Amino acid sequence: MSPFRIAALSALALAPLPVLAAAPAGYPAAEAQVLDLATKSIAIRSVRGENNRTIDVAKLYKQALLAAGWAEGDIEITPVDDTAYIIATWAGSDPKLKPLVISGHMDVVEAKPSDWKRDPFTPVVEDGILYGRGATDMKFGGALALSSLIELRKSGYKPRRTIVIEFSGDEETVMKTTGLIADKLKNAELVINADAGGGKLDEEAGKPLYWVWDGAEKTYGDFKFEVTNPGGHSSAPRPENAIVQLSSALVKLGAYYFPAEQNALTKAYFTQAAPFEANPKTAAAMRAFAANPADADAIAVLRANPAMVGKVGTTCVPTMSDAGHALNALPQRATAYINCRIFPGHSRAEIMDQLAKVVGQPEVKITDVTEGSFETDASPMRPDFVAASTKAIRKAWGKDIAVVPSQSSGASDSMYYRRLGIPAYGASPVFTKDSEEFSHGLNERVRLENIRPGVTYYVSLLTDLSK
Repeated sequence: MSPFRIAALSALALAPLPVLAAAPAGYPAAEAQVLDLATKSIAIRSVRGENNRTIDVAKLYKQALLAAGWAEGDIEITPVDDTAYIIATWAGSDPKLKPLVISGHMDVVEAKPSDWKRDPFTPVVEDGILYGRGATDMKFGGALALSSLIELRKSGYKPRRTIVIEFSGDEETVMKTTGLIADKLKNAELVINADAGGGKLDEEAGKPLYWVWDGAEKTYGDFKFEVTNPGGHSSAPRPENAIVQLSSALVKLGAYYFPAEQNALTKAYFTQAAPFEANPKTAAAMRAFAANPADADAIAVLRANPAMVGKVGTTCVPTMSDAGHALNALPQRATAYINCRIFPGHSRAEIMDQLAKVVGQPEVKITDVTEGSFETDASPMRPDFVAASTKAIRKAWGKDIAVVPSQSSGASDSMYYRRLGIPAYGASPVFTKDSEEFSHGLNERVRLENIRPGVTYYVSLLTDLSK
């Protein structure tokens, strides 16, 4: 990126931001650094596989930390396979206290430039919005957490509890580095995951509506559907065709819904978020489902809404497929991969058995090919976290912001800490509109109005949880 480009983006970060709540006092240096680190990291293609440059993101973060007062020995960058992870420690004054951990990741999902309106690895700012792969998930969020921690240290604050910030290198794939990090930090007191939770903006005016923190998450699962045939010449079709058989199985899966379910966190979400839902039909369905999780009409409305369907129960969808070996040959093999997000309380084995029953075709072999995922219990609603996060988000976005507990529909690094019995909370301060949520998709984006309140939030939260 050219010096002119960086300077222009930094200047934009310092400009007044269109925050619709009462604007908190600014942090000019931190705000400029957020945008600088976000754009520089987006330009680094940290995708699993050939030419994976995740370690370069770690080096970028390390240089920022060194410049802010961290010593070389306080920062660990560890290469793992084609990726890497980073752990940086800010020692507290009381070594008897367990550390507070800020968690994030540096890798992103693959993005094909030919599919995007803009090159996914060339950050672009237009009309106060930052575009690029990782803008939402989660290079902007990582830059925000890191810059806020740096701001806190530069202010002269001295934590009583040690603060550790870490970024994994393969959260979007096998999570190998996450497991290694969690094992190193298994004595942690509490984890703030910057990659989950967040606020919702009104679709019309962009007004902040409510903020969500995640205390649990659904289990990630990948299953392979495979049909094999002898094949043969395409001029002599046979009754059994691997592509047709697999297609039939996928059609059945597409028409199937797993039973609707509810737990304390999702019930709280539907109850407390319903008053802020602009669509009366959706709001009524949220209330009805909270009151009765067997309400068929409410379930149908929520399942038709991409922002709600993952909160209603287990979901399984085809995400990849491959079949055949030649244009003039009968297919010898047809495969498809099914991605499931499993409601807590169910194992992957249970879901795989249900998939077999739904398909009802013995010729379709179903295999669990999941890597780096397991079931975990919800984190407790710790009063210290709830109080500190509520105070921080209202200081950042306005005293009237509603705070809503919830369960994440996606998988995150938090599962590795929860597996060890360490409370972990998805608690990003970033607000977005449902219509602008493009994580893992095309033209990923984030509103820069999140910068100032985001820094305000982290400075408050980290102070309260470490003093």
